[in-house]
Amino acid sequence: MPKDQFAHVKTWVFDLDNTLYPPHVRLFDQIEIRMTAWVMDALGVARDEADRLRRHYWATYGTTLAGLMREHDVDPAPYLTDVHDIDFGALAPDPELAAALAALPGRRIVYTNGSAPYAQRVIEARGLSGLFDAVYGVEHAGFRPKPEREAFEAIIACDGFRSEVAAMFEDDPRNLAEPHDLGMATVHVAPEPLPAPHIHHHTDDLPAFLARLV
Repeated sequence: MPKDQFAHVKTWVFDLDNTLYPPHVRLFDQIEIRMTAWVMDALGVARDEADRLRRHYWATYGTTLAGLMREHDVDPAPYLTDVHDIDFGALAPDPELAAALAALPGRRIVYTNGSAPYAQRVIEARGLSGLFDAVYGVEHAGFRPKPEREAFEAIIACDGFRSEVAAMFEDDPRNLAEPHDLGMATVHVAPEPLPAPHIHHHTDDLPAFLARLV
């Protein structure tokens, strides 16, 4: 994979969960448990139904929160605080990833469907503090989630970068469709490749992939 395919990139956009840490850490499992419990309490349903709704909203709207907001007019702030109140002990610093990020030319940002405070805690636990020029959560997109085009447009406007000279790194392939259409280089970060017209590159080793670009 020649690095000249990324020679034009001036802004590097990274998803957070299962992208800046490996999926086997299973940090998001804790969040899913808290999401289900929150749905149980907020909607007064049993655990099985809450878990079904959580998955349904994620599949339909992009995030569980988006479904709760649209179908139940839920206030996002307490939800985001509660579901991200987890144990970060499973995360470990990654010096190789830190070095690879630091070597990238241009602007480096994080954009997650989680909250920005949660993202900052993950970044700190991974030993990546100080390496990103900005960290954007779902709140910066007006609580619109990836994969909605309006969400990406909101973050692009907020940060001011040009999509045609940017690259997006993301574990969820559906969240790469709009970046592709907006002219960004797209990289699927996952254990297995998923051939799709909106995915330009795949890697199961983000530090090694980034190291080949500089």
